[in-house]
Parts: sequence; structure tokens; C-alpha cells
Amino acid sequence: MRAFLKHLILAAGLAAAAAAAAQPTYPAKGIHMIIPLAAASAVDNGARVLTQRMGSELGQSFYLENIPGSAGLIGAERVAKAAPDGYTVGGFNDSVLTMVPNIYKTSWDPLADFAPVSLVGTIEWGLVVKADSPYQTVADFINAAKARPATLNYGSGGSGSPQHLAMALFAGRAGIDVTHVPYKGATPAAIAVAGGEVDAAFQGLGTVTSLIAAGKLRLLAVSTPQRLAQYPGVPTVSESGLPDFFFNSWFAIVAPKGTPKPIVDRLYDAMKASLDDPETRKQLVAQGMTLRGSTPAEFAAALKDQYALYRKVIQSNNIKAD
Repeated sequence: MRAFLKHLILAAGLAAAAAAAAQPTYPAKGIHMIIPLAAASAVDNGARVLTQRMGSELGQSFYLENIPGSAGLIGAERVAKAAPDGYTVGGFNDSVLTMVPNIYKTSWDPLADFAPVSLVGTIEWGLVVKADSPYQTVADFINAAKARPATLNYGSGGSGSPQHLAMALFAGRAGIDVTHVPYKGATPAAIAVAGGEVDAAFQGLGTVTSLIAAGKLRLLAVSTPQRLAQYPGVPTVSESGLPDFFFNSWFAIVAPKGTPKPIVDRLYDAMKASLDDPETRKQLVAQGMTLRGSTPAEFAAALKDQYALYRKVIQSNNIKAD
């Protein structure tokens, strides 16, 4: 009898091992990351650094596809409706999940139609003007806007984008009336400032770092609680006459709803290991990112809270689609 039971246990173990071997190890092929933002945006730049290291951790390459326009709606829908197998993921900013759905009617629910993987990091922001702009300080810009209401303008990545919301909040606090000019993404908006098409913009530093370094943009102030080490001579907006004005955005990874937890966890583990790599950290921090690396559960809770917060901000500031 004992020998018979031993035989059964051995057979069961062999069957389980055979079943496990029959299941392909994730990932068995490359991973498609959809970024519903323009190339060279802060999220796009960060995603290209991060996924290069994540690919090494996972043993497979990432293919990144930018789908800008329509405030990110098209790209987000592609991720929401993709097969939940871990081979299509999204590299999103907070606008796509917490701002745009509070302004536009969407075919997807930001809280229900995605499987959160991680809040990778927050992206620090600043107010930029053309390098030879007459505005040397935040006060210069505010005073000019007050002297000529609705004459100065600013670029954004589209209605409901972080650039739109940041400037709307800034203008409200400063008591100025500036004209919104939406572009198809953060990068085109930044280039528009550098080219003199618009007077200013709030931008994620990852989007404008190269333009600042090339002498095409001037950074008037950063919207962080304290000055940044990489720009020690640049004041905060709070220092510049608007106390307690802070604004940032974030870079997050999501998967379609229904993606199995082991796959979500595998992606999270690869992301976390990538953030532990000194060179990857160095490159992301240089782009103005504060690294977070929150767990899927932590990110889900943060997403829910920020969605509700921005719903109130958007309604109170009467921000609508152009």
C-alpha cells in the first residue's frame, strides 16, 4: 500500500511538472509598450531609459509605440482593449488616467479597465519661455499678463493635458488671463515656445532638458517644494511670489484589465530591479524624475485618490475641452 501511494505521489509530481513545462515562461517574446504621448515627452524619454533595463531583466526587448493626439484617448483605448496577456502595456502619465477622463467622454474607465503595475516616478515641472524672451522672472511674466489681459499665450499638449492644468492653476493663483494654445503633445508645445509661437508653457523637465541645455529655452522657475540640485540657480514658483504652488506629474506602467497577477508581478519586479540599477537611476533623475517604484496595490490606491482630486480641481477651475 505504501509503495502504491508513493507511486501515486510521484506520478502526480511528474504530471504537475509536465503541465508547468507546457506553459510558456513569461515573457516568451517582446513586449509592446504604447505611450499615448508625443515622442521626446518626459514620459517617453523616461520609458526609453527604463524599458531598456527592464528588457535586460526580463530577457526580452520592449517595442515602444507613440500614439499622441486626442489627449491620449486613442493610445489609452488601445491598451485598454488589448489582450490581457502581458505583451501589451501602457506607459502613461497622470493626464491620461486622472485628467482627461474628467474632461472627455472615454470608452474606457481609468479605474476599472487597467491593471496597475507601478507608479514609476513623479516628473518635476517648471515654467519655460524662449531663451531670448523679455521675461526674466515669474514676476515679469505675471506683470506683463496683467498689463495685457488675454494677450499672452501658452502652449500645452492638448486640452486636459498636464500642461493645460498646470497653467490654469498658475493663472488662477496669479490672477492673470492667458490664452491656451493646444498642440498634439508636450514636445510640440515645448518646441513652439522655443520657436516663439507661444509665450510660455509649464512643462515636465524631462521634455525640456535638452532645449534648456541647447540654449533655446529659459527656465524661469520650478514648481517643486524646494530648488532642484540640477538647477540650483533657478527659484521655485513658491519663492517667486506664489507661496505653496506645487505641481508635478507622473510616469506609470499599466496593463489591460484581466492581466494575470503573476504577470503583473513579474513586470513590477523587473521595473523595481531596474530602478535599483545605479546607471538607470542616474539617467532618470537627470531627466527631472523623482523615483517612486510603488507596488501595484499602492499605485491603484494613489490613482483612485488623484482621480478624485483632479475631478474637483477641473470642475472648480471650469477646465473644458477646447
